[in-house]
Amino acid sequence: MSSSVTLSAATRQNLLSLQDTAALTSTTQNRLSTGKKVSSALDNPVNFFTAQSLSSRSGDLGNLLDGISNGIQTIQAANQGLTSIQKLVDQAKSITSQALATQITTTGTASTDFAAPTGASTVTFYVNGEAKTAALASTDSIDTAIATLNTSAGSSIFSKDTTGKKIVLNATSDIEFKASTDQTALGFAAGAADSAGANYYGTGVDKGVKQSGDLAVTGVSTRASLAQQYNSLLTQIDQLAKDASYNGVNLLSSDATSNKLHISFNEKDTSSLDIQGVDVTSAGLSLAANTSTSATATAATATNRGNFLLDADIKATNNVLASATDSLRAKSSTFGSNLSVVQNRQDFSKNLINVLDTGAANLTDADLNEEAANSQALTTRQSLGISALSLANQAQQGILQLLR
Repeated sequence: MSSSVTLSAATRQNLLSLQDTAALTSTTQNRLSTGKKVSSALDNPVNFFTAQSLSSRSGDLGNLLDGISNGIQTIQAANQGLTSIQKLVDQAKSITSQALATQITTTGTASTDFAAPTGASTVTFYVNGEAKTAALASTDSIDTAIATLNTSAGSSIFSKDTTGKKIVLNATSDIEFKASTDQTALGFAAGAADSAGANYYGTGVDKGVKQSGDLAVTGVSTRASLAQQYNSLLTQIDQLAKDASYNGVNLLSSDATSNKLHISFNEKDTSSLDIQGVDVTSAGLSLAANTSTSATATAATATNRGNFLLDADIKATNNVLASATDSLRAKSSTFGSNLSVVQNRQDFSKNLINVLDTGAANLTDADLNEEAANSQALTTRQSLGISALSLANQAQQGILQLLR
């Protein structure tokens, strides 16, 4: 609809200029207030949707950073658990060293004089669990019997007392007899029956008699106490492995359902890292508790080490501990390598997010310094436009003066 007011060409031109200036001023003020040169798709569709896509990917990667951070903490918790378990294994090694340093001795003098058997007989005894047999004849003197026993034992552990009638046993090892008749044949008092074999310390010995009352064994209680300390450390290893979890994931547990960590590095999960947990419980490290007998001991599993009563058992346990140490170090190295990878991806994701956000900002953010300068220039232009419009109206103002 045309205006009913007639404007001169100069006035109309200046009015249009003022309207353009007002529109530019409005646009500049909006950019200054929002900080955006592209606020909607109407401003610049290409820049708007491109920036929106960049910001969306930046947000997706930002959400993944939380998972990456949790993954790092989970690996660090596992590494801390491995370090602590290694300290417990080192303590166990110290205990085995103390056990080896504790000497077991068997000493005593027969309560009755030695008497040759009425017929040929065989005495069976064990030196640190190794079976020994000595054939005695009815004609043997005490010296002959002692010589036969020492030959069978492999060392001079048998002798006679000052009277020359009684056998003396003095060994830096554990000496056991298979039957009470083996004890009495040498003049030692018969031990009580022991069908369970609880007091036997040798491999393969499962029944017999208890120690003769004439003989005393030292070091047994000390080594047994150290064995209990060792067992306690195994319990602590199991508990520590169970507690080394973070956010419900335990990379040191024997539980297969929680013993795995998956970390996504991109929004489509096409780039990721799977970290398989390890079993570092006592069973996972092939460490087994000591029991009262070493009858089923095997070097491979360290099962039933006989309460550290035999040096061979202790050394076998120590070998398993050494293998456990090697295994822990290897596992710690693997976790350290995985941790380095995850930390590197975390840094990469942070830098990529910064690149994406910067790219989106370059497409949509306004240069506030430029917009401020534009605002000042537009204010000046508006003032000049108003002045120009006033000059354009001076001719009509002259006519108004004539009419007055």
